[in-house]
Amino acid sequence: MRSFTIWVLTLMMLVAPAFAAENLKLNSKLDYTSDSQDGPLLTGDNMDAGFVPGKPAFVILYGEGCFNSKRQARRTVGLYEVYKGRVQFVVVDIDHRLSPAQKELKKKYFRGYIPHVVVLDASGSALYNRSGEVDGAVISSLLDKALR
Repeated sequence: MRSFTIWVLTLMMLVAPAFAAENLKLNSKLDYTSDSQDGPLLTGDNMDAGFVPGKPAFVILYGEGCFNSKRQARRTVGLYEVYKGRVQFVVVDIDHRLSPAQKELKKKYFRGYIPHVVVLDASGSALYNRSGEVDGAVISSLLDKALR
C-alpha cells in the first residue's frame, strides 16, 4: 500500500500544473526614470504558472515598458520574500506569449490598464482586483487575511 501511495503522489507531481512562480527576482537593468523597454521586469522559475486553488495568490499583470509596472514589480519581489511558500505568486507579462493559465487570468481580470494586481483567496475569489500601483502594506493586509 505504501508503494502505491508513493507512486500516486509521484504521478500527481508530474501531471499537476506548476503551483506558482518561484525564486522571483527583479530585473537589475530596470530604468525607473522612464517607460523604457528593459526586458522582463521579473524573472524566476515556473513563470508560466497560473492560479491553482488551495493557497491564496498574488497576481500581477504588467507591461515591460511601463514606469508604474516597474515600481509595482519591485513591490512584488518584496512581498514574495515575505510570503514565499505560503502564497502563490503569479506573474503575467502581457508583452510575452502567455500560458493557457495566464491567458485565463488575463481574460478574467485584465481591463487594459497596467499594472493590474489581483489578490485571490485559497478558493479563487478575488479579494482585490484593480489597476494601478498599490502599496505593499495594502497587499500584505489582504494576504494576511487570506492566510487566516
